[in-house]
Amino acid sequence: MHRARIADKAAKLRLDEINRIKARLNVAGLTLLAIDREYGLPRGTAGNTLQQANLAGERAIAAALKTRPHLLWRSRYHPDGQRRAPQPPENYQRPPNMEKRRLESSGAREAA
Repeated sequence: MHRARIADKAAKLRLDEINRIKARLNVAGLTLLAIDREYGLPRGTAGNTLQQANLAGERAIAAALKTRPHLLWRSRYHPDGQRRAPQPPENYQRPPNMEKRRLESSGAREAA
């Protein structure tokens, strides 16, 4: 058997970035809702920030993790820490959800 291939490397990188940040939040014992409350953000902002660019959410999550936003979101910042302006279009697209990834991988297996 062959390993499942992910056709869209950019989507995989974004999913890896999201999972890495979620893992850091989990280790720190933080929730996205708690970050919203602590930093006075509208409910759901921190959660949406994981998937779509949002300056206030990025800063709040980074502050909660005691780091800087450019170290968490490499796709949204230049290496020197300056935010990309304008953001690349893919930073405003939601990554595929689990169901869509499963359908894509089963379709790839059937085609092979």
